[in-house]
Amino acid sequence: MPTYRFPAPDGTPLAHHVHGDADDRAPLLCLPGGPADSRYLGDLGGLSAHRRLVVPDLRGTGRSGVPEDPATYRCDRLVDDLEALRVHLGLDRFDLLAHSAGANIATQYAARHPHRVERLVLVGPGTRAVGIEATPAVRRERALLRAGEPWFPQAFAALGAIAEGRGADWEAVAPFTYGRWDARAREHYAAGRPDNPRAVAGFGAEGAFDPPATRAALASFGAPVLLLTGEYDLNSPPEPTAECAALLPRATLHVQPGAGHYPWLDDPRAFVTAVADFVG
Repeated sequence: MPTYRFPAPDGTPLAHHVHGDADDRAPLLCLPGGPADSRYLGDLGGLSAHRRLVVPDLRGTGRSGVPEDPATYRCDRLVDDLEALRVHLGLDRFDLLAHSAGANIATQYAARHPHRVERLVLVGPGTRAVGIEATPAVRRERALLRAGEPWFPQAFAALGAIAEGRGADWEAVAPFTYGRWDARAREHYAAGRPDNPRAVAGFGAEGAFDPPATRAALASFGAPVLLLTGEYDLNSPPEPTAECAALLPRATLHVQPGAGHYPWLDDPRAFVTAVADFVG
């Protein structure tokens, strides 16, 4: 997996990785969430067999540099890094995929640079940029779908404590994040956890989001959009994801059965088929 570097507008050295060797195919830019090291995306379940994937490390994560100004960790400022990557790659228009919190960068980019995006894929999307939040009741109903799992009692109790502000045992609720809480899921969870607290804290700092402006801009966004989330995804449940889809004129909602927040791990074939069909 080759790694390349380019400068951000403020001079911070940024890295991006390339999966797949099909140079004749237009690249699909893939934004990670977190902010976390992009390695947790892998090649998105084999999607690189269909499209060459260009996967950046967000500033302060992976092989990208740590900025001098921590205010640049803010989500709206990361939009500038994505634009710098587009210029670095020499792309006039491109297809963009974003996972989880990365969807907040992608939607703000689409609002600010709509003419640059050919197709947009939002996977398990974070929706803070458009002012949509999953309610505790929605998360609870999704969680109850897993009531037959052996880990459910402890995980459900921890979820209730988080909802009520009585604790934040994220380790205990981790099984809800995957369609199958097996050895592979445990390994993926351990490897994909954010390791830069300043980047995490700065991502949603004051001024990072302007939902009314973003929603107004997306109302006229003309590119096709696929919003894909898992049936069991507590982070990005189907209900708020559908609300987000309703904001976009050419949006398609796809709920992957049996999948959690990382649908390319839970059922790679189903995930790759849905995304590859959409991006061609």
